[in-house]
Formats: sequence, C-alpha cells, structure tokens
Amino acid sequence: MADVKRLIGRKFSDVTVQNDMKLWPFKVTARPGDNKPMIVVTFKGKEKQFAAEEISSMILQKMKSVAEAYLGKQVKNAVITVPAYFCDGQRQATKDAGFIAGLNVLRIINEPTAAAIAYGLDKKGSGSGDSASKNILVFDLGGGTFDVSIVRMEKDVFEVKAVNGNTHLGGGDFNNRMVSITRARFEKLNMDLFEDCMELVENCLKDAKMEKSHIHDIVLVGGSTRIPKVEELLQKLFHGKKLYKSINPDEAVACGASFHAASLTGACLGAKKDVVLVDVAPLSLGIGCYSGAMSVVIPRNTPIPTKMTRHNYKNVYDNQTATLFPVYEGEMPIAIYNYFLGEFTLRNIPPAPRDVPKFDVDFEIDANGILTVSAQLVGSNNKEQITITNHSARLSKAEIDRMVKEAEEYKAQEEELKKSSAAKNALESYIHYAGGTLGCHGNRVEMKDRSALRDAIEKTVHWLEWNYLLCDALKFEEKRKELAAICEPVITKMMQPGQGSCCKFAKAEIIEIEDD
Repeated sequence: MADVKRLIGRKFSDVTVQNDMKLWPFKVTARPGDNKPMIVVTFKGKEKQFAAEEISSMILQKMKSVAEAYLGKQVKNAVITVPAYFCDGQRQATKDAGFIAGLNVLRIINEPTAAAIAYGLDKKGSGSGDSASKNILVFDLGGGTFDVSIVRMEKDVFEVKAVNGNTHLGGGDFNNRMVSITRARFEKLNMDLFEDCMELVENCLKDAKMEKSHIHDIVLVGGSTRIPKVEELLQKLFHGKKLYKSINPDEAVACGASFHAASLTGACLGAKKDVVLVDVAPLSLGIGCYSGAMSVVIPRNTPIPTKMTRHNYKNVYDNQTATLFPVYEGEMPIAIYNYFLGEFTLRNIPPAPRDVPKFDVDFEIDANGILTVSAQLVGSNNKEQITITNHSARLSKAEIDRMVKEAEEYKAQEEELKKSSAAKNALESYIHYAGGTLGCHGNRVEMKDRSALRDAIEKTVHWLEWNYLLCDALKFEEKRKELAAICEPVITKMMQPGQGSCCKFAKAEIIEIEDD
C-alpha cells in the first residue's frame, strides 16, 4: 500500500516516481496523452492497467466490507488519513478513491493528527490525563513515508502547530539496503536515513517556534518506530525524554481517525464528542508570477480551514484583456520548481496601460485541505475561480464514473467467485464423504453397487481436475447433485441396519484372515 500511495496524484515523469520504480516488484507504465502512471497487472489471464486511485479504492472497498461484516450493518461514511506531506492533488485523488469504493468521505486528515487524537483518547481512558495543555510531538515512521507533527492539546481541542516530513522515507528504504546482515551493519547502512528523520524533527520544532524542552510527550507511530536505533536517536535528541509507546504504533492512526469520524457523525464512544481539530496546510500555496517567482498567498503550516487574500497583482502589458493565474504548491522560490496544481484565466479586462488593472487573489482551504482559488478585478464584479480538482494528474469525472462502474462489476465478480468457491468446496466435501463411506461400509452392499459408486466418484474427481479454475457455481452444484443422485441410494443401503448378511460376511472374512 505504501508503494501505491507514492503514485497517487503523481505523473509518470516525476523524478520520485522514476526512482521508486526501480525498486518496485510490479510494473508501472505511462498512460498515453496525460502521462499518468498506471500499474500493470494480469487479471483473468489478460494484462490490465489500473490507476493508483483504483488500487487504493479496492483496498478501501475491502476494508469497508470487513467493517460491515464486523458491525453487522452498512458502512457509508469514512474519515480517511493521509501522510501529512500529501499535496492537494494527492488528497483530491484519495477522495476520488474513497468515492470509487462507495464511501462518503467526511474528512481527509493527516495521519500524525489522527495519532494525536488517539493519544488524547488513550490518556482520557487511562485516567491519567489532566486539564493542562500539552505539546505533543508525533513521530510517524512507517513503511513508505515519514511524518513529524507538533500538536497542541488543550482539553478537547487539537491544534496542529507544524508538520514536516518526507513522502519517500520509511521502512521500505531501510529494507532496500538490507541483505542478511547484522543489526550493527543495518544501523551503519541506514544511519544517514535515521539522521534525516532527526533533522526533520528539528525543522518541525523550528516551524512551530518551539524548543525541545517545550515538548511534553513524544508519540511513536508506524511500524518502523520499533527499530531500536530510531528510538535511541530520538530519545537522545530530546535529552533522554521517555517515549510514549502505550498505543500500538500500527493502530494509532486508525484509532484516531475512527474517533474523529465518531465525533463528526455524533456517534458516542464513551468519550466527549465535541472534539475540535485544527489542522495546518502542509505546503505553501501561491501564484506563479510573470517574473517566474512564486508569490505565496498561504504559507505552509497555516491553520486550516482558512481563507487568505493577496492584493495588487497587476497586468504586465498595455491593453491586456486577459490574465492567467497558475497555481502552485511548494517551498521553492521559483514557481515551476514547485508542484503545479492548475490554472485559470480572468477575461474581459477593459484595455488599459500596464500596472493600472489590479487584481485581488483569494485562496481558500476547507477542512479537508481542498483548495479553491479566485481572482477579481479590483473595482468590478469581474471574477473567476478554480477549485483544484482537475489538474493533469487527477482523474477526470468520466474516469471516476468508469472506475465506480468497474468497482461494482468487480464486487459482483467477487460475489460470484465466493459462490463458486463455496459450491466447489461443497462438491469436494461430498466426494470425500462418498469415498469415505464407500471405504468404511462398501462391503455391506453388492459388488455392482460398489462399482457404480466408485465409478461415479472417479469420474467426478476427473471432471473437477479439469474444471478446477471454473468460476461457475451452478456447474459445481449440478455436478454435486449428479453425483449425489448416484451415491445416495447406495449409501442409504450401506447404512440400513437390515444388511446383516453383509455384516456377517465382512466379519467372517476378517476372522479367516486372523485365523491364518
């Protein structure tokens, strides 16, 4: 799943995708026309391509069915967690995956934030919590990504102060350097990666404008935090502070997301429902200017939801009647080195000398981290906007509709496979039952009955060997009924108590052998 996450909302030509592909056990190709990475698999003997969103939706659909089986009722709504450093495009793509899986995505929240919520819930449940505010550092080192967040917890308010991390640093990177080696060798090989984690922690502290002494608790999340050297370096960084490990690092994010979903829907988990979550924008957002510079409107680590306006954008040519507004996300001073989200054009601008027409640009991020950008000509009602939902790396509505339809078809096929498997198992079970009964009680009936039953079983076994991969429940059921029609009358004879002569014959045969 970590490998699939790395592809969501990305382009095949991205340098990070090209580097990752060298290590993946599956094939990825570029879709003609839009450079979207497609995962190549063999399905029913044919090569088929799936977008990362489709694979993600299949996993979500499986989790949905598991939850429904456990709860005994339908699951419609979901809170989905993503790595803190997911860009807007990746968050949008994750919402698409949820929709394809048949889920109403209530909220997209950062994984470290969800872990902090789980931490707060755990502290309340243990009775060890208090009303004082706390600064929590969440160190989330998983299989494919690393995120570090600083969250301020005060009563039922969780306010994210800063996030940092790397979407390409995790357990998979450690594994790629391992071949049957000692722990000391493992630690030496990966020391630079471990130190990268510590550097990101220190950067997160700087972003939050906090000292190490300001951190009250450190919560470990993700399976890779079990690595002893990681724990040692983190504890050393915070001068021996005890690491909080009472929450299972593999379950903390899911627990926190579940609790947040319960608070959004009004469900009661035995804890307060009025939890307030204040998250932050993981990356800066702005406009690409004519000079090539990135004009930041919303700085990274700004609490969300938020709306910010930047004034006095100007035309660069005389009598310019249309202005393009390209939207970027990232920290590089040059716009094109950041992640391009989309663009829109404000038209019908009255001709005027350069620098005279002025524009106000609004950036608004909702609680899911979804971005809407608008521009308005100052002194008029001329306004244009874009909700960043259709940048080049994202699925189109037609593609989403197709994937939803295919997801329903796959679900139907899965049901057919289940029925077929159950029918095949029933046939195999009956074959074993009939064969076992023949072996134990066959000498209670005449030779012709035994032969008929044995022939029927052998023919059915031969048919099953040739049709084992058949996906047709009716065929297996028909074959079982066909075999039963031959076997049941004979088995009934075998089990009748009136077959005494056969029993005596059998007993005498045994005695003769024993006498010999």
